[in-house]
Amino acid sequence: MSTIQIFDPAMCCSTGVCGVDVDQQLVDFSADLDWARQNGAQIERFNLAQQPMAFAENTVVKAFLERSGAEALPLILVDGEVALAGRYPNRNELARWAAINAVEERASSGCCSGSKCC
Repeated sequence: MSTIQIFDPAMCCSTGVCGVDVDQQLVDFSADLDWARQNGAQIERFNLAQQPMAFAENTVVKAFLERSGAEALPLILVDGEVALAGRYPNRNELARWAAINAVEERASSGCCSGSKCC
């Protein structure tokens, strides 16, 4: 199975889902990460404000930051290679990288009935 590494911009907490003005995109992404982890995905997440050495010690991330700057984060690596930059992946992208069958997982969760899925 692949290892997915997420290099977040500087945030107040490890998920960015804190404070009074919570970004809905981060809430949705956090739910997708939980789902992927529950289905066996190997995911590591690094916050620039809390773990700057993880950024400095990774040659791919360091080169990305030198070239594009911190404003281009988040950066997502899959098995050490750049898979996505500038936005968070959606559930289908996480599933593809982690070799999880997203359709089967959603169908087995009981949220689908007939031809309609949630």
